[in-house]
Amino acid sequence: MKILALNPPFLPKYSRESRSPAVTKSGTLYYPMWLCYAVGYLEKAGHDVRLIDAPAAGMSTDEVIRAVREFEPEMAILDTSTPSIYGDIAVGEELKRVFPDIFVTLVGVHVSALPTETLALSPKIDGVAFGEYDETLVELAGVLSAKDASDDAAGDVLSVVRGIAYRDAEGQIRKNEARPHIENLDAIPFVSEVYRKFLDINPYFYGHSRHPLIVLVTGRGCPYHCTYCVLPQTMQGHKYRKRSTESIVQEFLYIRDNFPGVKEIMIEDDTLTADKKRCRELSEALVATGGHRIPWSANSRADVDYETMCLMRKAGCRLFCVGFESGDQAVLDNIKKSITLDKITAFVRDAKRAGILVHGCFMVGNRGETRETLETTLRFAKELNPDTAQFYPIMVYPGTSDYEYFGGKGWIVSSDFRQWLTKEGLHSSVVSNPDLRYEELVAFCDRARRDFYLRPAYIFAKFKQMVTNPGEAKRIIKAAFTFFRYLLQPSIKRKGGVKC
Repeated sequence: MKILALNPPFLPKYSRESRSPAVTKSGTLYYPMWLCYAVGYLEKAGHDVRLIDAPAAGMSTDEVIRAVREFEPEMAILDTSTPSIYGDIAVGEELKRVFPDIFVTLVGVHVSALPTETLALSPKIDGVAFGEYDETLVELAGVLSAKDASDDAAGDVLSVVRGIAYRDAEGQIRKNEARPHIENLDAIPFVSEVYRKFLDINPYFYGHSRHPLIVLVTGRGCPYHCTYCVLPQTMQGHKYRKRSTESIVQEFLYIRDNFPGVKEIMIEDDTLTADKKRCRELSEALVATGGHRIPWSANSRADVDYETMCLMRKAGCRLFCVGFESGDQAVLDNIKKSITLDKITAFVRDAKRAGILVHGCFMVGNRGETRETLETTLRFAKELNPDTAQFYPIMVYPGTSDYEYFGGKGWIVSSDFRQWLTKEGLHSSVVSNPDLRYEELVAFCDRARRDFYLRPAYIFAKFKQMVTNPGEAKRIIKAAFTFFRYLLQPSIKRKGGVKC
């Protein structure tokens, strides 16, 4: 089939595949990574695919349609997110208007949590591929391309495709059984090959990473059960399924040979360090093959031992991105973080000793949060003093334990998914408990960023870092240029930004 894979237009530089999708204050823009993995899998199956990332390219819906008009796609795959879902559907409707016979399919964490509810929003959307959708899309495209062109009863043939919701011949919404997760991840083509074929890598940026960067995964799923984390709960499960070390090393070498300007590789597994033995084996293999010559970073838990850190540093590991979330132990326990404050403190100390930078993520408004625990978290962040830090209000997404918890208490103040962001597309919150309104959470995050980043000692350390380590200078300057535009501005500029 001729297939359009689209990260749809929404807000400029909208980072749809971020764990908390938004227009970020640091300028961070994620690759449409999961969509790209599916593109590689579809091409491997013989389909003719065109991939467009509209937010990164600055394209409008009209520009997207002009770009694919001569291609005449028979199937469209649209990535989605909770805050953008109504806009994503509108793009799908416009594609259907221009290409009446196109089969419009939605993918992503939001529609995985609410497949039938999403289909009910528009009769122009033909299907939803929920869960881990690579194999689902290949089977769906195969079934659609094989069916008789004169047969309009698409629902009759789609009933066999696991992992989809769709409309049958009578227009009724059906949801098929879920598809098992992919076990052999080595069978999926390198995502970096898809980037090289379809994307300009320069718009993609992480505030904590060197630029330009390539983002990939070495495994899917997370063995931990944090109440807020959306990807394991909606798409990829709690079993950590891993690529072989040989496959990872080969992709590192491919990136080294085909992206000469790349300054960093970011490993976007939910938790690379969940398997520390594998981390050590990977580190040794990268050193042995020369794959360590490009610096790399990874998402980590705050429980890596010093010896493993040293091996990872030798293999090129530059930075850990870690969700610390709170400085209050009771709050950490409430969200099933399965970590202690003492272990977090030791982890940061050891990372600095090993020469690995730390980007710390702090989320406020969790279960049991109070004004006192907010201040405790800010003090803890300053004591840890990671290289960079982000503070953001809790974002509860459909399909997560937190969405059920806060919704069950009546503390989600809007059912309109547009309100998950401010009008400018910045992180907001729709969670207000009896003691803490969402406006107070957002205001605290604004203040916490100022208090953390405007410390004289921190600013001096950043200047020193740029002088002593010029490789970090570009990253620091680029992030600061975007970030400081927001630093003194409130995220919610007027009262009543969220309709209750």
